[in-house]
Amino acid sequence: MSMKSPLGKVLGLGSAKEGTEHWWTQRVTAVAMVPLMLWFVISTLTMPSYDFAAVSAWIATPLNAVLLLLTSGTLLYHSALGTQVVIEDYVKGFAKVVTLILARFAYFALGAAAAFAILRVSLGS
Repeated sequence: MSMKSPLGKVLGLGSAKEGTEHWWTQRVTAVAMVPLMLWFVISTLTMPSYDFAAVSAWIATPLNAVLLLLTSGTLLYHSALGTQVVIEDYVKGFAKVVTLILARFAYFALGAAAAFAILRVSLGS
């Protein structure tokens, strides 16, 4: 039988003080994606054709390029937050650290590639 109080038993096992911020950020990015994804779906469905020239002209429009950058950035950030939660919950030990680092690098690489592609097409080659 332990003489520790309930508080003493859990002392040191508490949160890392960032769970609320992480949860809140996921909700904010989810809310931000609603109008961005509606814009994306509606504007791509109303395009006259989907050949390279038409899509390039669509991306070259400044408003579309900015909104496409915001959409891809928000989507990748939201996905990275969700992936981090899954890794933290289901991967244990040293593999957790390695997987978190690899996932972070992968999301940065995807974000850089998406931004580069959008800017290259919108600004011209």
